Amino acid sequence: MKNALLLICLFLLLVSLKSGNPLPKVISGRLQRLENFPSKYVSSRNIDVWLPANYNDTVKHAVLYMHDGQMLFDPEQTWNHQAWNVDDVASTLQSQHQTQAFIVVGIWNSGSTRHQEYFPQKPFEKLTDLEKDSVFFRLKKAGKCKDTFLPQSDLYLQFLVEELIPYIENHFAVRHDRQSTFMAGSSMGGLISIYGLCEYPEIFGGVACLSSHWPGTYSLENNPLPNAFLNYLDEKLPPPGQHKIYFDCGDQTLDALYPALQKRVDSLLIEKKYTLINQLSYYSPGDEHNEVAWNKRLPGALKFLIGK
Repeated sequence: MKNALLLICLFLLLVSLKSGNPLPKVISGRLQRLENFPSKYVSSRNIDVWLPANYNDTVKHAVLYMHDGQMLFDPEQTWNHQAWNVDDVASTLQSQHQTQAFIVVGIWNSGSTRHQEYFPQKPFEKLTDLEKDSVFFRLKKAGKCKDTFLPQSDLYLQFLVEELIPYIENHFAVRHDRQSTFMAGSSMGGLISIYGLCEYPEIFGGVACLSSHWPGTYSLENNPLPNAFLNYLDEKLPPPGQHKIYFDCGDQTLDALYPALQKRVDSLLIEKKYTLINQLSYYSPGDEHNEVAWNKRLPGALKFLIGK
């Protein structure tokens, strides 16, 4: 059995090296890469599946699907030399019995179309043509799009729900119920996480949205998006009791745009009768918009989301 596992790990490593994207180094547990995972909805991409050190097929695990998968594990391989260090956080929490047993599925972003795939589509579609043009010009100026801007988040979520999740459930020792299926991300990854919960409340039991990018663009002046997102949540948030929702933010660098908007979202959840049992919003003064801050806040998010 040990020899077979060793051969599998060596094969995955060789495939990864051949592709030019070596497997990230992890402190604990092990990674399996699904190289260029195909999809009929979005471009193919790598999926890095983290398994705890004691993972075996006799124990069914919860699953945490995380966006921006190339930023999760190894700072030596990221563009800014920072990472969430999810393997370290998840291993510590599980070894201390602070959470259920779970695996992490790191979904690489698409690069140039990341903003489009993570941008909540239905709120955008309700904007006026003038408002859509305003969003396009703001994002073009920020280098997030070129000739046009059309969100692709509905296709991205179809990829998750119809292709990736069934594959994970068929190939790993995981539970298939909603209460064992979670999603997490930061910035635009926070937006697609809450959007995914609202669009597929029967699939996801909870989401962690760190530093959610409520402005959608990069300024608040005459910006129609925060109201559009809030109106969408007012209409589509699932009723309290069956899901868990975690939000947080700092107040430095890009996170400086978030606290006032996050308070509006928090107020809406209170109006919807969410309580501290099923919703938590954490404000961390001094935190910047980066993986160092998200790593610091991740333990609290996971204990709330997947805690025993």
